[in-house]
Amino acid sequence: MTDRLRRVLAEPETGRFGPEANLIRDTVRRFVADEILPNVDRWEEEGTFPRELYPMAGRIGILGVGYPADVGGTPTGIWGQIATWEEMARCTSGGVAASLGSHHIALPPIVAHGTPDQHRRFVAPVLAGDRIAALAITEPGAGSDVANLTTRAVRDGDDYVIDGTKTFITSGVRADQFTVAVRTGGPGHGGISLLVVEADTDGFSRSGPLPKMGWWPSDTATLYFDQVRVPAANRIGPENAGFRIIMENFQMERLQLAVSGYVTAETAIVEAWRYATDRTVFGRPVAEFQANRHRFVDLVAETAAAKEFTYRAAEAVARGEDRTTEISMAKLLATAAAEHATYAAVQIFGGAGYLRGTVAERLYRDARILAIGGGTTEIMREIVAKRIL
Repeated sequence: MTDRLRRVLAEPETGRFGPEANLIRDTVRRFVADEILPNVDRWEEEGTFPRELYPMAGRIGILGVGYPADVGGTPTGIWGQIATWEEMARCTSGGVAASLGSHHIALPPIVAHGTPDQHRRFVAPVLAGDRIAALAITEPGAGSDVANLTTRAVRDGDDYVIDGTKTFITSGVRADQFTVAVRTGGPGHGGISLLVVEADTDGFSRSGPLPKMGWWPSDTATLYFDQVRVPAANRIGPENAGFRIIMENFQMERLQLAVSGYVTAETAIVEAWRYATDRTVFGRPVAEFQANRHRFVDLVAETAAAKEFTYRAAEAVARGEDRTTEISMAKLLATAAAEHATYAAVQIFGGAGYLRGTVAERLYRDARILAIGGGTTEIMREIVAKRIL
């Protein structure tokens, strides 16, 4: 029965994923099976994973999927990227997937708006796995409200001098470079720029790993900038044009979070069904109770709908269309599906689902961040409301 359930939740043959995307999927799936899944329980308890995982992923091209060949990437359409995101999410550890993939939110602004020198210095080494990149936007007083960030960069000759604090930064402990949102102009969205700051720059410091509800192996940190001097050559795009670049970057991040959402839901459903068919209560399997069977049907339907809607948004992205509304809706639907499915999985497992070390427990605590990261559920609703009401 579990195999049948997997087939229902799997992507049907609709022509979306071509031969190239399927080859990429096979590569990522083998990497996850060989290098992550055998170690993931231990990494969760240790709250970290080996840095060596980055060059391992870089050597076989996983880190570079979707990036241009001239910066060391593997050019592919959106479906190659989605195949990569799906298989990485199936490692069952949101923390490993998030930190290993933090470059996906740090590099796109540099690739799209950076100079050839920036590509050479800040993109190619990351895709090779030799450097770790992180995005630094959120501050103690400004999260989803990007236009109100206060970290300031003042121009001084050929440099900018940065003062401020960033927090909740994924890969913040180990990253070698940060794509940092700073205020170079007046208040509001029109005064924001992006700078690349290297971790060994004088005046830069960071906290140790912040203890979190979930994503345990992800090294999340607070960053401190105290008169950090950065060359103006590290600015990405024109001065005070950073807000538009950040909003552009958010779309792919939100699409990726939607993918993580429905894959988390799929994994939780399969894990719960496996347990429900094995666990006997009052003389029969938990799966045979009508209330549970109907609950699974609802979860499968919700997850399949969220997945299909995400694919629909991705098709529009592949055509080069602006689909901000649809991507925001996809994130809403998929992250809700993840929360519902992981809650149900823990409930089906009962006491066993409350114990650390079960996949159901890990998925439950990891799923909660999906509705917060990349723009909260409330922000997604506000974006959609402004566009359709």
